[in-house]
Amino acid sequence: MSKSKVKKDTIKSKSKISDIKKKKNKSKTSSPLLVLKTELKEEKEKYLRLFAEFENYKKRTSRERIELFKTANKEVMSALIPILDDYDRANSQINDKNKTDEIKGLLLIFNKMSEILKSNGLSDVKISIGDVFDSEIHEAITQIKAPNENQKGKIIDVIEKGYQLGEKIVRFPKVVVGK
Repeated sequence: MSKSKVKKDTIKSKSKISDIKKKKNKSKTSSPLLVLKTELKEEKEKYLRLFAEFENYKKRTSRERIELFKTANKEVMSALIPILDDYDRANSQINDKNKTDEIKGLLLIFNKMSEILKSNGLSDVKISIGDVFDSEIHEAITQIKAPNENQKGKIIDVIEKGYQLGEKIVRFPKVVVGK
């Protein structure tokens, strides 16, 4: 054993002995009933603090668990977003006249995939042309001269849709803003 450890143990044992002597002196001067009541009160306070600390721990871990479940698929959803973008671009290029059975089948598959993603919490960030630009919700790609005074500081064009998973934005919508 090292000298410092022996010194620490000696100091601890001396402090314990002095605490015991103090309690004996208190018990001589005051009644044993008062000593027991104060000790009981101290133990109750320790118990209440420990109980409150445990309750806070339970609440915190349950909040963390709920948050984890909400955003557990974030990486998977983020990887699937470019596929949704490609689908939207392809869908906009298809005319109603050119829809063959194969194309209709592909559209059904993509619609089913987007519905599955929506049921798992992925949704579009709702924006439209003419909305006021908000840097916390939108990502400005560029600014162009506004066609009129009413469109200054407003969204002129939407380049890419934004997506959110629950309440958290996974990808910010990319927009053009009027200046």
